[in-house]
Amino acid sequence: MSKEKYVAYVSTYTMGIDSKTGIKIYDVDMKNGRFQEKGEVEITNSSYVTTSHNRKFLYSITDTGVESFQILPDGNLQKLNKASINGMRGCYLSTDYEDKLLFVAGYHDGKVTVLRLKEDGRVGKITDEIYHKGLGSIAERNFRPHINCVKMTRDNRFLLAADLGMDHVNVYQVDHEKGKLKLVDMIRSEQESAPRHLKITKDGKYVYIVHELKNYVDVYTYECKNGNPNFEKIQSISTLNDYHAGGSAASALNFSADFKHLVSSNAGDNSVVVYDINQKTGLLTKNFCLPISGDYPKDAALFPDCKHLVSLNHESDTMTFFNVDLKEGLLVMNGKEMRIDKPNCIIFHKLTEGV
Repeated sequence: MSKEKYVAYVSTYTMGIDSKTGIKIYDVDMKNGRFQEKGEVEITNSSYVTTSHNRKFLYSITDTGVESFQILPDGNLQKLNKASINGMRGCYLSTDYEDKLLFVAGYHDGKVTVLRLKEDGRVGKITDEIYHKGLGSIAERNFRPHINCVKMTRDNRFLLAADLGMDHVNVYQVDHEKGKLKLVDMIRSEQESAPRHLKITKDGKYVYIVHELKNYVDVYTYECKNGNPNFEKIQSISTLNDYHAGGSAASALNFSADFKHLVSSNAGDNSVVVYDINQKTGLLTKNFCLPISGDYPKDAALFPDCKHLVSLNHESDTMTFFNVDLKEGLLVMNGKEMRIDKPNCIIFHKLTEGV
């Protein structure tokens, strides 16, 4: 692992901040579990970033839609193009497993936008726009849809769209040729639970959905039967300890690089939770839930070696670093915090050989 080199991409908000650089690039010091500043990209309110499955391109949310970048051999980013999503700023984006379509989740306008991707990584035209409809149950969320995550099943058949305003995940069949979506199923969550993010195991058999307001992860089995998606809930597990701060909100989900652990974080409680994943059953066991020494952790991730962890603390404008012992369930702060304005999302990217 020591010979492998990684960079980390961190997306940030730029509203009300003098800085216009919404994406920060860091060299990852795997041995010491720290970051070193490498570069930055000028972009407005890069609230979320994703990399293509072929690891050649990075896509980012921005105020005017989405922007695409080529990932250079040293990990720096070269801008390719930008495209409108014909709506309000998105909050999440992902590609299908062939890197031919880009999906954007709209929190503010409750819309899923589908865009064509070109072979050179550029974003093409919009192929579909789906507005979620209905009335939610939480007044603070304006009684309307808020799509917070869009992700394909691993067999590349269905798009899952988590709607935390409506407390369910819409399941769309994807027509890859036309880039069109067709609603075929719905995974219903508990009322006022707010499904926020979802992840799917590498073998495609299990789906994890984290709920922002009720602070738990639901585990579902997934299989495709006769062309139809089939989901069955097998577990609900809290993101918190029995003793915790009131008014906590669960944040994003991240797998460890080896897919043996799942990470989430809790704002309010200001903690990170790491689960062990049973490789046969998909069930989760809580390894630890411990403080992150910052305010409002929007995202947290294990380093690729699973020996260190970083927390992105949105309200304290910091990243905090920790040494991790997953066998003992220990999290120990590693050095001082790093300043960064309004961090929101992190991706570790392995560099190509010979860099």
